[in-house]
Amino acid sequence: MAISKILNMKDCGGHFHGKHLKRSLDYVMNPEKTQDGRLVGAINCQIDSAFEQMKATKRKFGKVDKRQGYHIILSFKEDEVNPDTAFEITRRFVEEYLGKSYEAVYVVHDNTAHVHSHIVFNSVSFVDGKKYRYEKGDWAKYIQPITNKLCQEYGLSIIDVDDGSKEKEHESYKDWSEYREGSFVWADMIKRDLDSCILQAGNYEQFLELLSDKGYEVKQGKYLAVKPQGMTRFRRCKTLGDTYSDEAIRERIEKEDISFYREQQKEVQPVLCKCKVRRYRRAKMSGLQKRYYAKLYRIGKLKKKPYSQVWKYKDDIRKMHKLQEEYLFLVNHDIHSAEELVSVISSLTDKRKEVSAEKSRIYKARERSRELFDIADDMKELEPAEKSFLQGDEFFTDEHLQWETLKQKLLSQGYSLEEVEALRKHYKEEYSKACAKERAVFKELNIGKSIWKSLIPDSVSDGKDAQYNKETIRDRKEQPERDMIPLK
Repeated sequence: MAISKILNMKDCGGHFHGKHLKRSLDYVMNPEKTQDGRLVGAINCQIDSAFEQMKATKRKFGKVDKRQGYHIILSFKEDEVNPDTAFEITRRFVEEYLGKSYEAVYVVHDNTAHVHSHIVFNSVSFVDGKKYRYEKGDWAKYIQPITNKLCQEYGLSIIDVDDGSKEKEHESYKDWSEYREGSFVWADMIKRDLDSCILQAGNYEQFLELLSDKGYEVKQGKYLAVKPQGMTRFRRCKTLGDTYSDEAIRERIEKEDISFYREQQKEVQPVLCKCKVRRYRRAKMSGLQKRYYAKLYRIGKLKKKPYSQVWKYKDDIRKMHKLQEEYLFLVNHDIHSAEELVSVISSLTDKRKEVSAEKSRIYKARERSRELFDIADDMKELEPAEKSFLQGDEFFTDEHLQWETLKQKLLSQGYSLEEVEALRKHYKEEYSKACAKERAVFKELNIGKSIWKSLIPDSVSDGKDAQYNKETIRDRKEQPERDMIPLK
């Protein structure tokens, strides 16, 4: 999954209008962040002289002041993509979105836990001198859809754009940010509580009361919005899924009850177990005590505890999931010592290279058939006109001739349109499988590295990435204060 964000660079003023543009280009092309410049590319300009060429374009059309350029960031989900694949996606994005009109530099930074791309492009078109204009809603109409399309081609997950509202954009980004930080997501807790209230409520008003009893703040306007304790902003229920819109909730209240859920479940034969139960009598309150507690409840001294308390323990939940992953890694790979851990990491590193090579092979094979796919795409665009021509509409004679020309091109290479589409589907499926394998290996490798880093002391690593070799293990053993013990 990749989520996009666009920023603008304003005029610095004075004699150096493009100061912010120059600073952005220097920052994104930092060799320490781009594998010594390997992950740097440019379109419609040269990498070494990109700023000078952008400045020359501004002078040519007399637009050296005001807005200087734009900065697009593509952020990828952790462990889902490697730097080379991210670079390829970024290159294709730039070609499709900016390739015909603007000078741009694109890079991939892999110096953080999450691989991300930077695209810096000129605000003035080198073709006609028109300034790039970002309109409200362009993110949802053009930028993110292109990103989603490319991610789908490479077997990556996507985010739902839905409508072009700014609020939707922020909500999608917030969900993704929470997801990448850990397993705890607010939406999961909110949906559980909504389901519980829907099940218990007899009508919509009772449903709202039950939500309030659970500690939720409810805001009713055009859309129903809720805010649990610990959350700073309201969340629209309709953004949680189709079953949580106002209409869907009202329908579910009427339809769903205990008997409805029992029908959905498989019947299980009961098993009788003998057990001894000691009965305790609950002490009864006197009439005076009952009136006293009733008064305390009315004046607000006694309050019901909110149903959902998960939000208090999200950090603990995140740590628990991490420990669980590490434990399963050690068990699945039968690791009992640091030497065995290093051996598994080395094996996973080799496997990652193999999977990446396989994915690269599939991609290159697909690219060799790119001409066939382009012809097929052109024929798809002409298909409605061709059908109209076959039905007797001579208005589409020119389109019919184009269709026949493209058809002959395919036949000359030994393919029909159906065979080309089948070939495209085959490559897409194979590439998606290779990407899934790569993601799985990446995840395993990162878990192994995380365990290893927790074993070695700071004096050995010296603040840098640990080297997974026998020398490091020996240095670790030589330290008397933190002797290495076998993993259990």
